[in-house]
Amino acid sequence: MAAHDSGESVEKDFSNIEHADSHTGSGNNVNGGVTPLLGKDMDPAALRHIHRTGSITMTPEMFEKIYLTPQSNVKGDLRKTFGNPTPLAILGFVMALTPFSCDVMGWRGAGGNGAAATGSYYYMGGLLMIIGGLLEWVLGNTFPFLVFCAYGGFWLSFASTLTPAIGAYGHYSTLYSEADPSAGLDSPQFAASFAFWLLAMALLSLIFAVCCLRTNVCLLIVESTLVVVFSLLAATFWQLAEGNAAVGSKCLVAAGAFAFITCAAGWYILLSLSLASVDFPIQLPVGDLSHIIKGAMDKQATKDGDDTQV
Repeated sequence: MAAHDSGESVEKDFSNIEHADSHTGSGNNVNGGVTPLLGKDMDPAALRHIHRTGSITMTPEMFEKIYLTPQSNVKGDLRKTFGNPTPLAILGFVMALTPFSCDVMGWRGAGGNGAAATGSYYYMGGLLMIIGGLLEWVLGNTFPFLVFCAYGGFWLSFASTLTPAIGAYGHYSTLYSEADPSAGLDSPQFAASFAFWLLAMALLSLIFAVCCLRTNVCLLIVESTLVVVFSLLAATFWQLAEGNAAVGSKCLVAAGAFAFITCAAGWYILLSLSLASVDFPIQLPVGDLSHIIKGAMDKQATKDGDDTQV
């Protein structure tokens, strides 16, 4: 669905209803051309309202819930043409992070720093999030585009690091070969170097968390806990680089625990979006924050209104 250029609320067009009604010559007669399209039990007053406006308005809160970003005005009708890509990206995110969090916590004997799920990092976390992010860009949703592509890139990078054929850690060992593809993975230099990338991801997540103060509580929980996850993962590799395997192992388990909290919030968002996509009678709130922390343009509009009254 697209926001109009005039700054009005996002609306869904029902102009075809009036067109159908005109063929019947019914004017405002709700039993003329509209009832067969919308059902006999629909309130006549509501039908007359649709006749007058030609649309049904989506509230800013609903827009933020569906697209995980405050409502913005963009040209065109692409949001009416294409489906909502947000659930796809969230699906890819939780399907990659959930097995990773369980692996690093060692549940049911799991281990290997999540290497068993490398395929899901490529095709669920990486591919689906990149596709979702690019589609958000097409729809004009800048913040979801940035977030989804950033984490999609993370999953592709992480999966590539774990892929022996790429040999990211092989440069840290002279023994790296097809016979010994894991050589270099336990190198202190590799661990210390890898930690800086994780620290950069923590900083990026912190920036996203600040921006989420304008979105909703669930997404804020996701980004806030990711700051802790990436920080603990960086600490894990720095401890391993210094030979403190016991401390590094504790940091890794703690990172998995916070990642599991991230997953719980992510699964909740996915369920909420899925229910909304089929107009399920039970809707789950995500804790809209856009009306609590006003945007700069909203504050300026309020200020201009006050100045005009004065």
